[in-house]
Amino acid sequence: MNYILFDASRNSLLPLTYTRPVCDIRIGILTIREKWEKYLGEKTSTITEDYLSVKYPTLQGEEMMLINGSICPTLKLVEAIKGLKIGQTLVCENNVVAMYNTKEQFLSEEDTSDEVEVKDDFIKITNPWDIFALNDNALRDDFQLLTKGRKSMPLSDTNRVVGEENIFVEEGAEVEFAILNAKEGPIYIGKDAQIMEGSVVRGPLAMCEHSVLKMSSKIYGATTLGPHVKVGGEVSNVVIFGYSNKAHDGFIGNSVIGEWCNIGADTNASNLKNTYEEVRVWSIEKNTFVPTGQTFFGTIMGDHSKCGINTMFNTGTVVGVSSNIYGHGYQRNYIPSFAWGGIMGLKSYDIDKAIEVAEKMYQRRNIQMSQEDKSILRNVYTQTLKNKKLR
Repeated sequence: MNYILFDASRNSLLPLTYTRPVCDIRIGILTIREKWEKYLGEKTSTITEDYLSVKYPTLQGEEMMLINGSICPTLKLVEAIKGLKIGQTLVCENNVVAMYNTKEQFLSEEDTSDEVEVKDDFIKITNPWDIFALNDNALRDDFQLLTKGRKSMPLSDTNRVVGEENIFVEEGAEVEFAILNAKEGPIYIGKDAQIMEGSVVRGPLAMCEHSVLKMSSKIYGATTLGPHVKVGGEVSNVVIFGYSNKAHDGFIGNSVIGEWCNIGADTNASNLKNTYEEVRVWSIEKNTFVPTGQTFFGTIMGDHSKCGINTMFNTGTVVGVSSNIYGHGYQRNYIPSFAWGGIMGLKSYDIDKAIEVAEKMYQRRNIQMSQEDKSILRNVYTQTLKNKKLR
């Protein structure tokens, strides 16, 4: 069986989906793709935008199971999917969950499928704020998935621990002189991750492999640090996808930070209006501000974006891909992709310079930036030219 994850809600999840398929968004501990592969016991491929398909190709077969890449799996959904027959579509409350097609049906433009309904509660991401808003439940689900039947590595006696039964430490992780409170939610410390001295953590928290909490960090759940992420200062209910840094003092809450981002020292992101009103944010898809239903909302930041020291972000700020933001005062609520500057004005960030900087950041992680990744950035640059609102 070829399992293929298809993009759903892609446009409403921009800017995070400019550089990845929907299923490669991280929520909880794992990406949505990683969750499906764990549940199915099989590798998956992807149906996505043409410019992304070079890095994320579709692997067709004579029979294919197409699965909604914005939905997180459950045991009930997986059982229902495996029970589908050729030509059937699994639906749940108007959501297409999966379609079992032959190659001929897949290539055909006709919809001849029979619907099979299933009732289940599952996590589905439709908007960027769903990622932090639903991260608590996703993290708890992933914690159970990854730790069931396994024994944690021991914690050092230098630590102060509450709820140790809800803490799981992978091999190679280092935790010394930290305060860990897992009474309100689990704490997962991934392989070769590190929590430095003086850090205070209240779960739920997920630290993926090689992630680091710097000295005296203050972490509130539900927070996820993707692989090779470095965090210092104060963080609350933030999801950082991977390879990004917020290594110094400053506060970020109720936010989503993409890959290869850097947050300057003493950067602060407001996550609550003084009027306690619902936060409205810029929708790249609709080209206007939209209601979110959230009272707490910080910053959404696309891949490769960076901000200088002492940057201040307004409540409900959206930053595109590969922008470089700096300067005193509150930044505007929407900063387009490939923008350079701050409140005194923005100019277009030269694409060759942007790729040069990205390559240097990859090299700092001992990774070679691929031609596919460079091509994706160039394509996003071309796409977003028409969306720029520079002054």
